Amino acid sequence: MTEEEMRKRLEALRLEHRDLDVAIDALSGSGTVSGTGGIIGDQLQVARLKKRKLKLKDQISMLEDYLIPDIIA
Repeated sequence: MTEEEMRKRLEALRLEHRDLDVAIDALSGSGTVSGTGGIIGDQLQVARLKKRKLKLKDQISMLEDYLIPDIIA
């Protein structure tokens, strides 16, 4: 993977991370019972989205660490 491909991947991961923030906020804000799943179904979905968001954050961190080397002064 070239550096340019890594930068594009990093930007895509950041975008997905932000999108998950919006989705989590939308589901967390809806406290209404909707169908058979209801609030419990929403909580499960929020938990899954948060887990995916954490995985994305790890991937973002790995790419940033590779692209931005540590400078020891």
